[in-house]
Amino acid sequence: MDTPQTEKRLAVRPMSATPDRKLPVWFTYVVPPLLALTVVAIIWEIWIEVRDVPIYLVPAPSDVLAGLVEDPFLFVKEGVVTLTEAMAGFVLGSTVALVGAVLMAHSRVLERSLLPLAILVKVTPIVAIAPLFVIWFGFGMMPKILITALITFFPVLVNGITGFRSVDPGAMDFLRSINASRREIFLTLRLPSSMPYLFSAFRVSIPLAVIGAVVGEWFSADRGLGSVIIVAHSNLDMVTLFGAIVTLAIMGIGLTLAVSVAEKKALFWHESSSLV
Repeated sequence: MDTPQTEKRLAVRPMSATPDRKLPVWFTYVVPPLLALTVVAIIWEIWIEVRDVPIYLVPAPSDVLAGLVEDPFLFVKEGVVTLTEAMAGFVLGSTVALVGAVLMAHSRVLERSLLPLAILVKVTPIVAIAPLFVIWFGFGMMPKILITALITFFPVLVNGITGFRSVDPGAMDFLRSINASRREIFLTLRLPSSMPYLFSAFRVSIPLAVIGAVVGEWFSADRGLGSVIIVAHSNLDMVTLFGAIVTLAIMGIGLTLAVSVAEKKALFWHESSSLV
């Protein structure tokens, strides 16, 4: 005769004997883009062979890969410089943007006053600002970091303002009814509600940070992948030029995937995590 404990165990036993198997996180994020890039490389290689394109115009992927293998230290060394500038600029731009977003989300007057200035920074061409930064801050890392910060600033600011204001009205009324302070409302309601918007901005800003670092290196550097591209272009060394571009692409894809994984981990409770 079955006891209540036996019936309980039978009730919770899954209907299927085969357990659900989930693919590893790294597999779902790494393999699909790797397959897509492989297909693009194969098509590119075939096109070069069929059209007999000279190497000084467009190199074949096999030639680019050979260049990367021949001197990997060059691309790694210069890539670290560009990555450092990109990450420093991203952190600086995002920090300033988040502070501004918090202030503007709490005050419409501040938003009307400061947002036009942010838009002015956004629409000003970077190629017009970069030479000024070189004159003001010299040829070190600072101009590249500031250029990167300017590029990454606006997406984080706009998404931050939207996120900090996208709160559940019922939850807001409840917190106000128990006399919660602004700090408590921000930490328990506004900040969690803004996370999907902020991660979306980070995924947009991370590749822009790499672009900003390269643009800065075009104007004021003898180090970094931007400098490698300029020198290779001057020498018609397309293999090295495309090797630097491939290194930048790997860097941008890796950073974007890292943000996507962090988003999935941090926002497991949100419906957007199923789309990441």
